[in-house]
Amino acid sequence: MRIIALSSRQKRIAEIVRLEGPITGEHIAARLNVTRAALRSDLAILVMSGILDARPKVGYFYTGKNTLGMLMEEISSILVQDLQSVPIVISQDKSAYEAVVTMFLEDVGSVYVLDESGLLTGVISRKDLLKAAINNADLRDIPAVMVMTPLAKLVVIAPDESVATAANKIIDNEIDSLPVVKTIDAGKRSYEVVGRITKTNFTRLLVDLAEGKGGNYHRED
Repeated sequence: MRIIALSSRQKRIAEIVRLEGPITGEHIAARLNVTRAALRSDLAILVMSGILDARPKVGYFYTGKNTLGMLMEEISSILVQDLQSVPIVISQDKSAYEAVVTMFLEDVGSVYVLDESGLLTGVISRKDLLKAAINNADLRDIPAVMVMTPLAKLVVIAPDESVATAANKIIDNEIDSLPVVKTIDAGKRSYEVVGRITKTNFTRLLVDLAEGKGGNYHRED
């Protein structure tokens, strides 16, 4: 099933009907300075989605959902795998200096550290590197594993979890990003890194939703 993302005009129509309904299609068209025919498909989508209902000789009326509710429903239907970015990784035998170079070249705020099997073992953030630099250490001489936040302290997210869950984890833990992982062994916390989700991803999502582009994040089931 495909989730239909409302366009900006459809959201405006819903708000007009919520505030002024019941209201006829002609009056809605007049409020938007368009023809009644131009709104036919928009009104059909709003009625089919259950946001509006229509009665002959009465017009359109609101069914009770507000714009914020529609936005939250849309966000809750988007999965992490629809929003995630490509993970930036380094091997655990690299130095802290090489982590800095990688972050600079890739323009990211953190890099994931992988063990010899290619599994997640930690993350290095700007804050981790700043702490090391404050101690007047030469980052070229420090192994990446000495400055990273270890796996035991990491908060992770799965690709099939919702972006709302990811956002809550970022807020609750006061962090900038989450590694998106595939679980290899849950008992040993053994993970393969398949992506990353950051505050920038959420900002882009909100901008796209505001511009009526939310459908870009939904896939055919």
